[in-house]
Amino acid sequence: MAAGALSVEVVYALPARCWRWPLVLPAGATVADALAAADLVSVVPGWVPDPAGLAVYGQPVALETPLRDGDRVEVLRPLLADPKQARRRRAREAGKA
Repeated sequence: MAAGALSVEVVYALPARCWRWPLVLPAGATVADALAAADLVSVVPGWVPDPAGLAVYGQPVALETPLRDGDRVEVLRPLLADPKQARRRRAREAGKA
């Protein structure tokens, strides 16, 4: 790895499959740079970065967030259901059984 370069990883997961892109980026690279280098669109056609769906080690980040060596950029999927409503529905269904 070149001096001043960052070793980072971009991760995208679906229920049945996970993709990982190990990358070497120049110092000062941002989350947006990592996403561009990973070329996520080749795996998910039409994918557009959602600022609410990005994290580094589980902590929400913006596209312009600078990366550090060893960071893991996580591309999060949107929730399909409100967790509170889903929990209430399961409790109701369990009460009927």
